Amino acid sequence: MNLETNIASLLDELSAVQSELLAILQRKRQCLLDQNAAGLAAIAADETQILARLQACHDRRGELLADAASDGHPAQNLRSLAGTLPRMQRRAVETQIRDAESRSRLLQHHSLTNWVVTQRTLLHLSQLLEIIATGGRIKPTYGNGEPLASGGSVLDHAA
Repeated sequence: MNLETNIASLLDELSAVQSELLAILQRKRQCLLDQNAAGLAAIAADETQILARLQACHDRRGELLADAASDGHPAQNLRSLAGTLPRMQRRAVETQIRDAESRSRLLQHHSLTNWVVTQRTLLHLSQLLEIIATGGRIKPTYGNGEPLASGGSVLDHAA
């Protein structure tokens, strides 16, 4: 296969994997919101499979760049490699690269959203556990209702 075909094929596979990962992240967020533990457990297998496919894309990218570098092409990244293609082929590949970058930013956004949902859930659960543990009575943070010392022991301490 030629260089343009290899790059396009890699980007097509990456696009498919990114789209599937986006769907998984959306399902995961819905399971988090619905507190669906069984659904989250079922998604774990899909996540493992997607991770393997993403790793395969990463490995394939490395091989493609290494092969291109050994053939004398600039191969710092796919964009620099695409710059060596003829104009019409370069435009098509650069469009695929921009689309992959855009999906990558969208995936980061969805991952961050899921992280925030998870963190808020953990905070809520922590607060519920504290209420259960204290019997709903709020205990003073400092002392037992005793007057606080007014001196600054760190500053007043004589050396």
